[in-house]
Amino acid sequence: MAGAADLLVVGGGPAGLATAIQARLAGLTVRLVERSRPPIDKACGEGLMPDAVERLRALGVEVAPVSAAEAREGTRAPDEARVETRIPGGEAFPFRGIRYIDGATVAEGLFPRAAVGLGIRRLWLHQALVRRAEQAGVELCWGVRVLGLEAAGARTEAGLLPARWIAGADGLRSQVRRWIGLEGRPAASRRFGVRRHYAVRPWSDFVEVYWGPGCEAYVTPVGRELVGVAILWSGGKSRFAALLRCFPELERRLAAAPLASRDRGAGPLLQTARGVWRGNVALVGDASGYLDAITGEGLAVALHQSAALAEALRGGDLSGYAAAHRRIGRLPGNLTALVLALERRPWLRRRAVRALAAEPALFSRLLGIHGRILPPRRLGVDGALRLALRLVTA
Repeated sequence: MAGAADLLVVGGGPAGLATAIQARLAGLTVRLVERSRPPIDKACGEGLMPDAVERLRALGVEVAPVSAAEAREGTRAPDEARVETRIPGGEAFPFRGIRYIDGATVAEGLFPRAAVGLGIRRLWLHQALVRRAEQAGVELCWGVRVLGLEAAGARTEAGLLPARWIAGADGLRSQVRRWIGLEGRPAASRRFGVRRHYAVRPWSDFVEVYWGPGCEAYVTPVGRELVGVAILWSGGKSRFAALLRCFPELERRLAAAPLASRDRGAGPLLQTARGVWRGNVALVGDASGYLDAITGEGLAVALHQSAALAEALRGGDLSGYAAAHRRIGRLPGNLTALVLALERRPWLRRRAVRALAAEPALFSRLLGIHGRILPPRRLGVDGALRLALRLVTA
């Protein structure tokens, strides 16, 4: 690990790997350090919105799904024989929209322009990103713990790793964020998440969101015989089995399905930062601040941030990254805050789900805006008025 790098990335999750790849594509020499060893798992919903899929492809990460026919039937249709899975060791399963389920009310929204999202087991996605980083020429240093930062680089147990720039991509509880004095105030809101997998054939090509009392369950197809279930909730500690009882229909459906993974949790989800750069250090991904996983756009946001950071590094000035970071997070942040407000007000949430169920085309348009497929102006005055009317009359 001798010699200075243009960029030292601290953290080897998807945000760190994407940042390293982007910087290499911009012509920088890059070293990445991570105290764990791959593949690295994380508690998350594992559903990639269409925008995230396109950003991965722009990085050169192949995430072709199993074919639609193969996903439904378990066999490959002759006219789709060319479609192959390119996630190392696993699969990518396509989904065509989001389904909200609130009691007897079901609202379905399709991604516009025939776009698809992909359900990908986080372990498989991590392996694909590692492979792409290796191909791009990133120096990957696994099992290396960073002890602190200096102006000239990062201190590790093996000595100083010199670098011109440092990117902190070390997650929700970022040490880099704390070391550079950008830690925000402790979160007053306490939201947590837990995820497990079931060995069962997906019953839907939607990501299903079940709404319960103070909690939501996200069901994502991630393989031909594998479904991921992530539950988010507000309050204190809890267990997956107790939370699943809040969703009787989902609990019945999964009662006989074998477990395919251990439960993995995360939280508190809300993490604030007082800035995203200081000196020669920048924060990216969850380390740069995180609101909530309720809208499922965290990875897409991190991929956009990595591209913006690489552009700033290529220009030799981090000041523009802060403005880009705000711009990238504005729309998803506003949508997340809106959905969280609905989560805290069940009566209003029920009205909203009934409104979306009555206006599937409007729901699809909102999904397109949320997934950066459509510009925000496509909601239009008529769409906003119709949604407001539905909320009042639902």
